[in-house]
Amino acid sequence: MTSRKHSFIFGPVVSRRLGRSLGVDLIPAKTCPYDCIYCEQGRTTCHTMQRDAYVDVEAVLEEVAAFLATHPAPDYITISGAGEPALHTGLGELIQKIKSLTSVPVAVITNGALFWQQEVRDALLHADVVLPSLDAGNERLFQKIDRPVAGLSFAKMLEGLIAFRNEFSGALWLEVFLMDGINDDEDSVREIAAQVRLIRPDKVQINTVERPPAMSRVKAVSFSVMERYVSFFEPEAEIISPRYIPDSGGVLLPQEAPVLEMLRRRPCPLEEIAEGLGFHRLETAKLLDRLVKEGRLCVMERENKLFFGIGERYEQA
Repeated sequence: MTSRKHSFIFGPVVSRRLGRSLGVDLIPAKTCPYDCIYCEQGRTTCHTMQRDAYVDVEAVLEEVAAFLATHPAPDYITISGAGEPALHTGLGELIQKIKSLTSVPVAVITNGALFWQQEVRDALLHADVVLPSLDAGNERLFQKIDRPVAGLSFAKMLEGLIAFRNEFSGALWLEVFLMDGINDDEDSVREIAAQVRLIRPDKVQINTVERPPAMSRVKAVSFSVMERYVSFFEPEAEIISPRYIPDSGGVLLPQEAPVLEMLRRRPCPLEEIAEGLGFHRLETAKLLDRLVKEGRLCVMERENKLFFGIGERYEQA
């Protein structure tokens, strides 16, 4: 079991799909079966599909319980973070114990890479919502985009998603991630849509690059491109468009620790940090400026928008 210095929970974050979401992180940063070219958490540093008890489930549960006892209930408790949550052997236990604490629904954001393992599917059966992703319709694009660990094929991944749908009675929301010049041509999207029909999710959600990706050459598709493909899917897809975040933020003076916990998982703009944590926007801007000057954060620009994050996992090629 890996010891770790940082908190297991982060946020609440303002999520386009899940509203105000309390994040729960079970896996060390960028421990994953994939090394996706578009990943907002940056490059994978531990490329594996070996499941383990990476952190203590009881310690995670204590943090969740303490948050719920002292804060307004979030819309969801979301198991996600900077690594693949299905790698944790205690995932099912944690979901069940969180649900015994609260009526807040539990969501799991996952890449779906390990659904071919029965024990992973069994663990996820306890969740209210499971949100896997699919960005390729064939082995060639799967290898190009997701760059899976050796031994993990497109066919194996797809079989796992189909099997999970057959067993899972909760909500399955499948993200389809499109990138300019990589998988956004009509033939590629039709191939993805054909696989989606086999999976039979409750929702299909088309997404594209918004935050700085692992590889800077990866670019977003336009809204019109996403709109053109909505009807290709069954059920008809919805476009995940950026949520409007008020400029005002909150009224609390910002604290360094929760800001850093949020940014360890993914880069965020100022307004998302302030709104998610309830911090005063101007004071949050001052804190971020200081952390950048101290070299503890970096600033990344994406589509004329500034994001703050931990920069060592991102490549510029």
